[in-house]
Amino acid sequence: MKIAVIAKFNKNIRPHVATNEVFEHISKKLSIDIEVTWIDNENTGEIEAIIPKFNGVLIAPGSTLNATMINIIKYTRTHKIPTLGTCGGFQNIVIEFARNVLNIKDAAHAEYDNKSNKLVVTPLTCSLAGQTHKIRITDIHSKAYFSYQKKEIIEKYYCNFGINNEYINSFEKNGFNVTGKDEEDVRIMELDNHPFYIITLFVPQDNSSFQNPHPLIENFIKSCLLLNKP
Repeated sequence: MKIAVIAKFNKNIRPHVATNEVFEHISKKLSIDIEVTWIDNENTGEIEAIIPKFNGVLIAPGSTLNATMINIIKYTRTHKIPTLGTCGGFQNIVIEFARNVLNIKDAAHAEYDNKSNKLVVTPLTCSLAGQTHKIRITDIHSKAYFSYQKKEIIEKYYCNFGINNEYINSFEKNGFNVTGKDEEDVRIMELDNHPFYIITLFVPQDNSSFQNPHPLIENFIKSCLLLNKP
């Protein structure tokens, strides 16, 4: 089982350490070997060419938004490779979908271009960094509900940006649906007609243990197993 994590690993970033840990938790529970490879998408070259070698891809917190990132995300979406995006990964996947599916070619992220008039990712009303919040799973037929088996969950956040609510209808009309919200905004989205394509504004990696591996990421790994690659 091979998983690509897209970001430059930093041992001082808690979500990065937690990402390695959660795969250890799931590896032990499912009695499988999970080989995790961190890929720094700031490097130039044919990074996209190695993505087909992996069973699944996690777009991690702290990943950079650039052309390589957009190409990686487009590949996993169109080739139906199981994909999970958390925190910054949520934001980058939203931008790729806006540009390549909604045809908003200049869709922008406020952290990189706050003067754009096509801001699809904008600052949250209140920063969620360092906070823990309740989230309602709004669709009992979703993979999120299947993973958690409950309608209300509690998760940790590290982020300051989220999807601009003005674009949500366009996303949902094109099959990228909101499946989790809190009192304020969208927190989980997932794509129709894909084996596993879920984004969370929170960081499920940091809510896992050997005793209780995170159910959403466990379901991600089970979806990856279905690809049956060496």
